[in-house]
Amino acid sequence: MRGEPEIVQLLDRADWLGMPSIVLGELQSGFLAGRHTKRNEEALDQFLRHPAVEELSVDRAVAGIYAEIVGSQRKRGTPIPTNDIWIGATAVRAGATLLTYDAHFVSIERIGLMLLEPAGR
Repeated sequence: MRGEPEIVQLLDRADWLGMPSIVLGELQSGFLAGRHTKRNEEALDQFLRHPAVEELSVDRAVAGIYAEIVGSQRKRGTPIPTNDIWIGATAVRAGATLLTYDAHFVSIERIGLMLLEPAGR
């Protein structure tokens, strides 16, 4: 939605985009805190209706991967936010590469990761 050319190109070329339900919750809580809730909800709904987009829900397999990641992070002393562990576990379960600006995802060993740089940095 920021219109960053690198990300727009990646998304336009993708045959499949997985959207973890945890990310949807984070987005919606941000929308409720902002001034453009309805407009943002409509844009998200339009994005989710795209045929290449699939919502990735938390299931028992994701929960097991979450538990493994939490244990690994504790042993190494590299805690990250709980929601990000759920997001990472969902990506691992889907066999998906996670696109993110958050460098702390690097500490999740099993995850395919594409660390993005915001435009203008």
